[in-house]
Amino acid sequence: MTTDTLEKTDYTQLIEDLAKRGRAAQRKLARASDAEKAAGLRAAAQAIRADSASILEANAKDMAAGEERGLTGAMLDRLKLDEERLEAIAGAIENVAKLPDPVGEVIDNRSSPSGFGLERVRIPIGLIGIIYESRPNVTADAAALCLRSGNAALLRGGSEAIHSNRALHAAFAKGLEEAGLPADAIQLMPTQDREAVGAMLKAAGLVDMIVPRGGKGLVARVQEDARVPVLAHLDGICHTYIHADANPDMAREIAVNAKMRRTGICGAMETLLIDSSFGEGDKVLAAIADAGCELRGDERAQKLDSRVKPATAEDWDTEYLDAILSVAVVDDIDGAMEHIAAHSSGHTEAIITDDDKAAERFLAEVDSAIVMHNASTQFADGGEFGLGAEIGIATGRLHARGPVALEGLTTYKWQVKGKGQARP
Repeated sequence: MTTDTLEKTDYTQLIEDLAKRGRAAQRKLARASDAEKAAGLRAAAQAIRADSASILEANAKDMAAGEERGLTGAMLDRLKLDEERLEAIAGAIENVAKLPDPVGEVIDNRSSPSGFGLERVRIPIGLIGIIYESRPNVTADAAALCLRSGNAALLRGGSEAIHSNRALHAAFAKGLEEAGLPADAIQLMPTQDREAVGAMLKAAGLVDMIVPRGGKGLVARVQEDARVPVLAHLDGICHTYIHADANPDMAREIAVNAKMRRTGICGAMETLLIDSSFGEGDKVLAAIADAGCELRGDERAQKLDSRVKPATAEDWDTEYLDAILSVAVVDDIDGAMEHIAAHSSGHTEAIITDDDKAAERFLAEVDSAIVMHNASTQFADGGEFGLGAEIGIATGRLHARGPVALEGLTTYKWQVKGKGQARP
């Protein structure tokens, strides 16, 4: 009997077995040096290159199945691998290998009143469960980030990429073994049954953290059902506010880019706020509409361009992930920040202005994971932040916020170095 035909009652045992193997591998990984982990990642990248033919053959099966199932063009594009994309995956793994190892970094050093030394030191979180959809590159990205930060990973990809994920994982694990690292440090769930995901979410004490990467339905289910800490964001309702003192050319260029560069990513602008005192709002909206975007706005926005359709109350709280944009005209920066506070998902917000005081106020008062001045929200990405890669964007207020890369996959412990003190 294969794991794909396991009885439902067996999934708790399956997750326990996988978790125990992962935790044992993580303890071995904790003893690996910076150089050894980097070498393991380079070997994994080379194994992916060496197995490119089998990986692309597996991806072709997924693409054929996806077309038969009627996946959208955007979904098929996310799923597709070719030689260029596979080389990019291998290159991304090698880039992670070049990043500084966060494990062992001393982030606080002090002496206690009793005379012993205190150090706060970064350590891996442990075993991280990662649940994701459609994009097979996440298999390699997540594996690389977890391994570099000393964590073991239990991966569960979407059914639409099952053959691609298995082929990528097999190559990655082979590279680790060739480099002398435990292959069980990176495991792929051997079944697509949703009951196995449920068991994974409830594996408190075995799985240390869950990271969901996917659509709203997936993330909502994980957050609702998990008994394990979750690092996630639910929506990317990102705003751009064009201030009264914005440079018109800059405002137009950034607004078009923030919406239309890639409409389906979580950092895409979903709402544009235009200050009533900004004189060229009509030109900004014309440029966005001319780029092929549907506009939905309030009454004042509709007066700026005849193509703006009336917005509903639901539009202000919608992550379109498409060429659709909500537009509101606000009286001033206070009105913009009030709108953001009421409707933002806490992901990314931007202000376009030449007024440094207004920008400083916006950056200080807007409570989102990423706040920008004179930049497109499409830059909300770990690679663009110089983090090498990211495992996701976190919008919660505990642990990590914004792009989560190596540092976000660590916690810390206190090391106490005494000289024989006994507390009176």
